[in-house]
Amino acid sequence: MQREIVLDTETTGLNAKGGDRLIEIGCVELINRIPTGREYHVYINPERDVPSEAEAIHGLSTQFLLDKPLFKDVAESFVEFIGQDDLVIHNAAFDVGFLNAELERINLDKIVMNRVVDTLQLAKRKHPAGPNNLDALCKRYGIDNSQRIKHGALMDSLLLADVYIELLGERQATLVLADTASRQSAERRSNRSMHDAAMRPAPLPSRIAPEQKAAHRAFVETLGAKALWVKYLGPV
Repeated sequence: MQREIVLDTETTGLNAKGGDRLIEIGCVELINRIPTGREYHVYINPERDVPSEAEAIHGLSTQFLLDKPLFKDVAESFVEFIGQDDLVIHNAAFDVGFLNAELERINLDKIVMNRVVDTLQLAKRKHPAGPNNLDALCKRYGIDNSQRIKHGALMDSLLLADVYIELLGERQATLVLADTASRQSAERRSNRSMHDAAMRPAPLPSRIAPEQKAAHRAFVETLGAKALWVKYLGPV
C-alpha cells in the first residue's frame, strides 16, 4: 500500500524568512494514487496582519483569522496526519519553506525534501512549453476547476490530486484496474450463485420414449457381442 499526501498552503506573503506566515493548510490522502476521502484542513492565526495584495489572492482577511488557532496549537494534528509518507506539492520549495519555518519556531522536526514530489517539476518535464500553473494544468487535462474563484489550500489540494494522476499517466491504468476488479467481483458473485443453487429434490424424468429405447437396443444388438455399446444396454 502506497500512501501519499497532496498538500497546499496559503500565506500572508512570499517571504517565509522575512516575517510572512502560514494562514491555511489543506491536505488530501491518496492510497495507491486514489483519493480516500480523508482530508486535513485548518485556518491559522498568523499573529500579524494579512496584506491586501495577499487577501486579494486567497480571500482570507486579518479579521477572519483572528479567532483561528495558532500553528503551535494545530502542529501535532498536522504532523500526525502527514506521518512519514511522501508529500505531493506544486512548487514544493515555497510550501515546504513556510511549513519548516513554522515547525522550527516550535522546535519540531522539519520536512526533508527527499520525501517531497514536486508536481511543478513533473509538469515542466512533461510540458516544457508550459504554462504549468494549476489552472493551466486543469485546463490541459479537462479537470473542472470552475469553483476555484480564489486560491484555497484544500480546494487546490483536491485539484492537484487529479492533476498529479494525469501527470503520471496513471488515470487510464486506474480505470482499467477498477474495471477489472468490477468484472472479477461480478464473476465471483455469479460463481457463488451457481454454487449455492438448490439441488432438485428428484431427478427429472427421462424424455426418451419407450419405443425409442427399444429401437436403440435393437440397433446395438446388431453390432455384435463385442460392440462397446452392448455393456451399456442394461437389463431389459
